[in-house]
Amino acid sequence: MAQDAFEDIVADFEFFDDWEDRYRHVIDMGKAMDPLDDALRTPATKVEGCASQVWLHPVVEDGRFRFDGDSDALIVRGLIAVLRALYNGLPVAEVPKVDAGGELARLSLQDHLSAQRSNGLRAMIGRIRETAAAAA
Repeated sequence: MAQDAFEDIVADFEFFDDWEDRYRHVIDMGKAMDPLDDALRTPATKVEGCASQVWLHPVVEDGRFRFDGDSDALIVRGLIAVLRALYNGLPVAEVPKVDAGGELARLSLQDHLSAQRSNGLRAMIGRIRETAAAAA
């Protein structure tokens, strides 16, 4: 069910020999994202439960889900980029059906993130699902 953009990340991760290279790649993905407009950094878009500050701004257009996001931590910006690859462009009704844990396990992220980062990742996924479910 994963998007092509996510499959590209999976392929990239298979190319790297160690976690440090994968970690740098995730950070580079976050650096490549456009920053979220300051006007969108509001309490309504802030994700609670993350060790760093995180904002997600969802949009539904023509029945398709997408979101932009930002964080004050580089690795979290990268995780947002990974989630965007997983979810952006899906029909809004399909978003809650994505097995994010299973898909992300293909990247072995859970083996290398701190407990706080893992909790934050789950909080971001929860926000994405809630927003999509409300829009469906």
